[in-house]
Amino acid sequence: MIEVISAARCVECNQCVSVCPTNVFDRVEGDIPVIARQNDCQTCFMCELYCPADALYVAPDSEAVSGVTEAELEQSGLIGGYREKVGWGKGRQPVASHEYMIKLAARAGF
Repeated sequence: MIEVISAARCVECNQCVSVCPTNVFDRVEGDIPVIARQNDCQTCFMCELYCPADALYVAPDSEAVSGVTEAELEQSGLIGGYREKVGWGKGRQPVASHEYMIKLAARAGF
């Protein structure tokens, strides 16, 4: 479930508002978007994936809000972590490298 939009990181691009399939966010003119309908979040990670500033944190538990703070997320390196793990963003490599996936596909006969 979406938990945090970092005011310090957010660049007000509203990508999260645009990509959310369940309309969780509201656009705010001249400010960062707000999580307006948190209970509608389906934990699809689309907002976190498309955020160019790594300003979002979606907790993997889709049933409950954990209450984690932005400070805790910064300290643990989790904010924007999903985007990093899949390799989105300049200079990033996915956790499972492309070559590894090719080898697996070859073994499977694809």
